[in-house]
Amino acid sequence: MSGKVSGKSKSGKAAGSGDASKSQSRSHKAGLQFPVGRIHRLLKKGNYAQRVGAGAAVYLTAVLEYLAAEILELAANATRDNKMHRIVPRHLQLTIHNDEELGKLLRSVVISQGGVVRHIDPSLLPTTGTKKGKAAAEDD
Repeated sequence: MSGKVSGKSKSGKAAGSGDASKSQSRSHKAGLQFPVGRIHRLLKKGNYAQRVGAGAAVYLTAVLEYLAAEILELAANATRDNKMHRIVPRHLQLTIHNDEELGKLLRSVVISQGGVVRHIDPSLLPTTGTKKGKAAAEDD
Protein backbone atom coordinates (compact mmCIF):
# COMPACT_ATOMS: atom_id res chain seq x y z
CA MET A 1 0.00 0.00 0.00
CA SER A 2 1.30 3.46 -0.87
CA GLY A 3 1.97 6.29 1.63
CA LYS A 4 -0.89 8.42 0.30
CA VAL A 5 -3.99 8.50 2.44
CA SER A 6 -6.24 10.09 -0.16
CA GLY A 7 -5.98 11.70 -3.57
CA LYS A 8 -6.03 15.20 -2.09
CA SER A 9 -3.21 17.51 -1.09
CA LYS A 10 -2.98 19.52 2.14
CA SER A 11 -5.08 22.31 0.63
CA GLY A 12 -7.91 19.88 -0.05
CA LYS A 13 -7.59 19.95 -3.83
CA ALA A 14 -7.13 16.84 -5.90
CA ALA A 15 -3.54 15.82 -6.52
CA GLY A 16 -2.22 16.85 -9.91
CA SER A 17 -4.97 19.39 -10.58
CA GLY A 18 -2.41 22.06 -11.56
CA ASP A 19 -3.57 24.65 -9.00
CA ALA A 20 -0.44 24.25 -6.87
CA SER A 21 1.37 26.91 -8.93
CA LYS A 22 -1.41 29.50 -8.53
CA SER A 23 -0.02 32.89 -7.48
CA GLN A 24 -0.48 34.11 -3.94
CA SER A 25 -0.33 37.72 -2.82
CA ARG A 26 2.42 38.75 -0.44
CA SER A 27 -0.23 39.90 2.03
CA HIS A 28 -1.76 36.43 2.01
CA LYS A 29 1.65 34.79 2.43
CA ALA A 30 2.40 37.03 5.41
CA GLY A 31 -1.07 36.54 6.90
CA LEU A 32 -1.90 40.25 6.72
CA GLN A 33 -4.97 42.21 5.66
CA PHE A 34 -3.11 45.38 4.61
CA PRO A 35 -1.57 45.43 1.09
CA VAL A 36 2.13 44.55 1.14
CA GLY A 37 2.52 45.24 -2.59
CA ARG A 38 1.11 48.74 -2.32
CA ILE A 39 3.29 49.58 0.69
CA HIS A 40 6.36 48.31 -1.22
CA ARG A 41 5.47 50.44 -4.23
CA LEU A 42 5.02 53.53 -2.04
CA LEU A 43 8.33 52.88 -0.27
CA LYS A 44 10.12 52.70 -3.62
CA LYS A 45 8.42 55.78 -5.06
CA GLY A 46 8.93 57.81 -1.89
CA ASN A 47 12.71 57.99 -2.40
CA TYR A 48 13.41 57.03 1.21
CA ALA A 49 16.37 54.94 0.05
CA GLN A 50 17.99 53.85 -3.20
CA ARG A 51 16.99 50.24 -2.60
CA VAL A 52 14.10 48.77 -0.61
CA GLY A 53 14.22 45.15 0.52
CA ALA A 54 11.21 42.87 0.21
CA GLY A 55 11.11 42.27 3.96
CA ALA A 56 10.85 45.99 4.71
CA ALA A 57 7.44 46.24 3.08
CA VAL A 58 6.15 43.20 4.96
CA TYR A 59 7.43 44.54 8.30
CA LEU A 60 6.02 48.03 7.76
CA THR A 61 2.68 46.60 6.66
CA ALA A 62 2.50 44.43 9.78
CA VAL A 63 3.24 47.45 12.00
CA LEU A 64 0.59 49.58 10.28
CA GLU A 65 -1.98 46.80 10.56
CA TYR A 66 -1.21 46.34 14.26
CA LEU A 67 -1.56 50.06 14.98
CA ALA A 68 -4.85 50.27 13.09
CA ALA A 69 -6.23 47.23 14.93
CA GLU A 70 -5.16 48.63 18.30
CA ILE A 71 -6.73 52.04 17.69
CA LEU A 72 -9.95 50.54 16.35
CA GLU A 73 -10.28 48.15 19.28
CA LEU A 74 -9.87 50.93 21.83
CA ALA A 75 -12.18 53.23 19.85
CA ALA A 76 -14.81 50.48 19.83
CA ASN A 77 -14.55 50.31 23.62
CA ALA A 78 -14.99 54.10 23.84
CA THR A 79 -18.01 53.84 21.55
CA ARG A 80 -19.54 51.15 23.73
CA ASP A 81 -18.89 53.26 26.87
CA ASN A 82 -20.85 56.12 25.28
CA LYS A 83 -23.72 53.70 24.46
CA MET A 84 -23.32 54.23 20.73
CA HIS A 85 -22.95 51.83 17.81
CA ARG A 86 -20.82 53.86 15.40
CA ILE A 87 -17.21 54.96 15.82
CA VAL A 88 -17.00 58.71 15.22
CA PRO A 89 -13.89 60.95 15.18
CA ARG A 90 -14.54 61.94 18.81
CA HIS A 91 -14.05 58.32 19.89
CA LEU A 92 -10.75 58.15 18.01
CA GLN A 93 -9.62 61.38 19.68
CA LEU A 94 -10.49 60.08 23.15
CA THR A 95 -8.84 56.75 22.41
CA ILE A 96 -5.57 58.21 21.23
CA HIS A 97 -5.17 60.78 23.98
CA ASN A 98 -6.24 58.51 26.84
CA ASP A 99 -3.62 55.91 25.90
CA GLU A 100 -0.12 56.98 26.94
CA GLU A 101 1.83 55.33 24.12
CA LEU A 102 -0.60 56.22 21.33
CA GLY A 103 -0.77 59.77 22.70
CA LYS A 104 3.00 60.08 22.50
CA LEU A 105 3.10 58.65 18.97
CA LEU A 106 0.27 60.82 17.64
CA ARG A 107 0.88 63.95 19.73
CA SER A 108 1.08 66.31 16.75
CA VAL A 109 -1.86 64.78 14.84
CA VAL A 110 -5.06 66.80 14.51
CA ILE A 111 -8.23 64.74 14.12
CA SER A 112 -10.94 66.70 12.32
CA GLN A 113 -14.20 66.83 14.31
CA GLY A 114 -12.41 65.17 17.24
CA GLY A 115 -12.95 67.91 19.81
CA VAL A 116 -10.62 68.34 22.77
CA VAL A 117 -9.78 65.98 25.60
CA ARG A 118 -11.15 67.20 28.90
CA HIS A 119 -8.35 68.06 31.33
CA ILE A 120 -8.46 70.12 34.51
CA ASP A 121 -5.11 70.86 36.10
CA PRO A 122 -5.05 69.49 39.68
CA SER A 123 -3.88 72.85 41.05
CA LEU A 124 -7.16 74.43 39.89
CA LEU A 125 -9.33 71.92 41.73
CA PRO A 126 -10.65 72.94 45.18
CA THR A 127 -8.64 71.45 48.01
CA THR A 128 -10.49 69.00 50.21
CA GLY A 129 -10.38 69.50 53.96
CA THR A 130 -7.33 67.86 55.48
CA LYS A 131 -7.12 66.37 58.97
CA LYS A 132 -5.06 69.33 60.13
CA GLY A 133 -7.70 71.79 58.91
CA LYS A 134 -10.55 69.81 60.45
CA ALA A 135 -8.78 69.57 63.83
CA ALA A 136 -8.23 73.34 63.91
CA ALA A 137 -11.89 73.97 63.06
CA GLU A 138 -13.07 71.66 65.89
CA ASP A 139 -10.90 73.43 68.51
CA ASP A 140 -12.59 76.79 67.88
